[in-house]
Amino acid sequence: MLYAEVVLGLPVDGPFDYIVPADLENKISLGVRVWVNFRNKKEVAYVVGLSNKTTIKKLKEISALIDAEPILGQKLLLLTRQLADYYCCSWGEAIEAAIPDELRKGKEIGLAPLGSALPRAGCPRSLLLQGFDRTDAYLKEIKLAVLNRESVIVIFTDINAVLKAKEIIQQSLKIIPQFLYRKQPKELQIWFSVKAVDFSVILGTRSSIFAPVNNLGLIILDQEENQVYKQEQAPHYHVREVALMRAEIESARIIFGSHSPSLESFYLVEKKQLEYQSIPSRSAYPQVQVIDLRRLAYAERKSKTLFSKFLIDAIANVLAQKGKVLLLINRKGFATTAACYNCGVALKCPRCNINLVFHFDEDKLKCHHCNFKMEVPKICPSCNAGYIKYSGLGTEKVESELARIFPQARLDADIFVATSSVIKHGEINFDLIGVLAIDNSLNRVDFRAAEKTFSLLMGLVSLTSKSIIIQSANANHHCFQALIKNDPQLFYKEELKQREQLNFAPFKHMILVRLRGESLEKVKQVASDLFEKLNKIKTSSIKMLSLNPGQPAKLRGNFYYQILMRASSVEKASHFLKLHLKDGHYSGIIVTVDVDPV
Repeated sequence: MLYAEVVLGLPVDGPFDYIVPADLENKISLGVRVWVNFRNKKEVAYVVGLSNKTTIKKLKEISALIDAEPILGQKLLLLTRQLADYYCCSWGEAIEAAIPDELRKGKEIGLAPLGSALPRAGCPRSLLLQGFDRTDAYLKEIKLAVLNRESVIVIFTDINAVLKAKEIIQQSLKIIPQFLYRKQPKELQIWFSVKAVDFSVILGTRSSIFAPVNNLGLIILDQEENQVYKQEQAPHYHVREVALMRAEIESARIIFGSHSPSLESFYLVEKKQLEYQSIPSRSAYPQVQVIDLRRLAYAERKSKTLFSKFLIDAIANVLAQKGKVLLLINRKGFATTAACYNCGVALKCPRCNINLVFHFDEDKLKCHHCNFKMEVPKICPSCNAGYIKYSGLGTEKVESELARIFPQARLDADIFVATSSVIKHGEINFDLIGVLAIDNSLNRVDFRAAEKTFSLLMGLVSLTSKSIIIQSANANHHCFQALIKNDPQLFYKEELKQREQLNFAPFKHMILVRLRGESLEKVKQVASDLFEKLNKIKTSSIKMLSLNPGQPAKLRGNFYYQILMRASSVEKASHFLKLHLKDGHYSGIIVTVDVDPV
């Protein structure tokens, strides 16, 4: 008798044994989908093993075979298995992260013939490419791979970048690449057309790392430091880590490209696992100045002005010469807090329990985490006093102050006020960039705060070749000093030094166990019990660090708690958590594990 080991796209570990009916024994193979009865429900399952033996006495039969040929090759099965072991999810969840939605739902398809696997040389050295002008380097590597009849996967942060890359590749290399991203029109058809050819060039966003290409020779991950590459839903994989796994399995070359690489990638350079190459910029490097807010004249500090006199004079000088100014403040709205002047109670989102942001142009209070909005109340809902005070700084407040100081200047023509999203567009080159309230980013309770701030500031360098003025109360921070000296390695080496001293990533792995539910007391109690239970178990693979409310503590009607832990071996930690989380009964509580949170 033949038995199949199957996994399901559910948060339950397998594999589970099922009897293969006699009429399917010569048709079933690894990587096909089947229908099974699991917990009295008809479910799609994926065959990951076949055997003539089983230790289970009472087994169900497979209900039906969905695929005549495997949808998952051996390399993709191995990749998803590694992903499940690393990111503390089930193997079935990892598989379903890698395939189109229609396949997850059990849609029957007629499979095209599979492309052939060609003999390939061993994996060449992979590369970390730092610089703003990366396109030529990418084109050179793609052309070389195509000449060698190798597949290429190029991953970008958003669809606009994908469309732009397609146009450049078609014009420069005279080849037509394929698009592949989640929920695109005809996704399933494209997915199988890629699977059927010997080699192809794939352009896509995060999920295209799982493109079913044959003879993979090159993976390019552009702007590899970007947080968009971290999957928000379980499994919480990061494309950079999956790319490294896949490259090793398929002996492919990797290029991580960025103007400001992640600490994880720079650490791989230090460990000689990636080669490092810096691309000289085609434009001049701007003069970077940091205004120390602690050393302003007493009158300036007392006035609590948004702009230092130095920055105001610099703006006036650029405007006099008909130049363009960008002021960056990484917060939208007019004021970030609306509170009662009498009792001090801040107006909060009822669904997320975070401060509502006042938007002057609409005269409304908005939540930036969900779609809740409300009219500004005439009286305080807490004490019935009649005056709401606004505080905090947003883009609209900056625009209002600029209109007062420079009434002759035209907003969005002479002076632009923007958040970090301006870096994506880069059509305009500015004569002066002023950076406001950057300490809000630098002083966040996040061990990656300095890295994210440095990446933001490095992005601004591409928008000017003349002058950047940064206002900060922490002017000597290595983030700013590296920028002033045009020496990114100064930042990376100092940041790595601090991370190592504190046992933070990339030297150790941080893991968050998140719990959410509609009852605050229940979430808090379950989180406390789980923290106590895990803390009592002696293990060298995990160190329990803290139990805290989530950030934010309430979101879209659910309350959050989180357990933070540190691990030396992420695979051991993942195994430990799978073992001890499956024993718990958390009715009404959703528990997820986020390895290497960003």
